[in-house]
Amino acid sequence: ARVEVMKTIGQNMKVLGDMAGQKAPFDPAAAATAKEAIIAAMAEIAPKFEAPATDPASEAKPEIWTNWTDFVAKSEAAKASAAAVDAGSLEALQTSVGAVGGACKTCHTAYRM
Repeated sequence: ARVEVMKTIGQNMKVLGDMAGQKAPFDPAAAATAKEAIIAAMAEIAPKFEAPATDPASEAKPEIWTNWTDFVAKSEAAKASAAAVDAGSLEALQTSVGAVGGACKTCHTAYRM
């Protein structure tokens, strides 16, 4: 379901963010695993949101379906930013992970209540 996809992204972004912010030790293997989980979950965004929301607990705005092409473009941009994350070193992670958060925020600002 939609909620699980977004939770997976959020949990794994927290892993990367905590490492980048030095709230957790940098672990290249764990960072790579989190990155791959984010990419896989982001690939599920459009398919999971294709049908209009019927869940009253959903945070999805109806604009998702009236602006579907833009929504998909934003989700693809977020996936591309996740694919560009460099988990090879702490410094590389620090300089690349912020773009993912920015891409998420762009979509959430437009399409999440």
